Amino acid sequence: MELVKRARAHKARLDLSAAQSALLDGQAHAARALWNLLHEFFTFRQGRFAALKDCDTAIRQARHEIDWMGQLPAQAAQAVLKIYRQAWANYFNPDHPAARPTFKSRARSRLAVDVPQARDLHVARLNRRWGAVNLPKIGRVRFRWTKHLPGVGKDGPARRITGARLVKEADGWYIVFRTETPVSSPAPHSGPTVGIDRGIAVALALSDGSTREHGPWLTGGERERLRRLENKSARQRRFRTPGRPISGRLARTYDQIARLRATAKRRALDWQHQTAAELASTFGVIAVEDLHIRNMIASAKGTVEQPGRNVAQKSGLNRAISGQAWGRTVTLLEYKSADRGGRVVKVPAPGTSQTCHQCGHQEPANRASQAAFACRNTACGWTGNADHNAAINIRNAAGTAVSGRGDLGATRSVKRQPPRAA
Repeated sequence: MELVKRARAHKARLDLSAAQSALLDGQAHAARALWNLLHEFFTFRQGRFAALKDCDTAIRQARHEIDWMGQLPAQAAQAVLKIYRQAWANYFNPDHPAARPTFKSRARSRLAVDVPQARDLHVARLNRRWGAVNLPKIGRVRFRWTKHLPGVGKDGPARRITGARLVKEADGWYIVFRTETPVSSPAPHSGPTVGIDRGIAVALALSDGSTREHGPWLTGGERERLRRLENKSARQRRFRTPGRPISGRLARTYDQIARLRATAKRRALDWQHQTAAELASTFGVIAVEDLHIRNMIASAKGTVEQPGRNVAQKSGLNRAISGQAWGRTVTLLEYKSADRGGRVVKVPAPGTSQTCHQCGHQEPANRASQAAFACRNTACGWTGNADHNAAINIRNAAGTAVSGRGDLGATRSVKRQPPRAA
């Protein structure tokens, strides 16, 4: 049986001291500043792009001439250059919808440091709850052990950690291990086909009549605390002088809000992982709508000449759609289904919620309400749950999929070339 390499990532929380956290902050800001210097050097050369060799030479020279650049490990600096060049390759690739690389803001950028080579990590398990890893210019650091890592312990050389990335979240620093494991190609999944309708009131409605729902991501007390903190931040912003840095008190309030929202995100991601794994194990083919979510959550504000209507209601709908993270649900379903020999197909979205699955009659008036469906065709007259009706239509349309992902070993060939130097 053919073996294929399966690449995965595992995220674990680091146990850092205040001094170690400050050092990582400095490295991350140095990496961000290096990106900005690269962008200026790469693009502002009399209209010509700089060559890769020139960028590498400029980095080496800057590490000798700029003191704070020395905070960043040499491998991490080279990783910044590699990611920057790949960003331009993605931008010029017509098959890759990537935005043009630009400068990174100190206030809005996510702090991160790459450890591209795994040979110096020396990952070891200390006990049931903790592991240890070497970080460049930081030293030996403990991290939360929640899952076995390939290549640690008695694993063979084929199962290994290929690198890592350090990222800062609202509640501290995390390490994301890049792992590689050889696995045999799974046998085709023999489970049934199911259609899934993603919604807000009902998170996932299945064509077999069942649903997958969740409660609020925050408890009542946490939601009340978040509301109070948001009101507090609004009061503090009223006393802020425009153009001046925010005060320490406002920064602390922002940090408290961010930690609560990060808690909600972790709980949502945990539910999505568990639900996607259960669905991928049960069904062989999973059909979902090919939704253009970015267009769905576009603002309805309009312009001065043509102001939008129902702007507040549309804003609330946009927040609700973003909170459900529909795109992430499909991403998780895709790779979990591929691991089990199944596949996910995307079907055209128009008409699925207004079409009767019994007779095929399509009419906006078929939606008697948000949750009820009543076919206006007098010869049919079927009534039932609107979400389940849409899920059945999605399942029936699985044969006309606009795209699909399945085989674990299958890869999509995409030619990505960085821009040439003039």
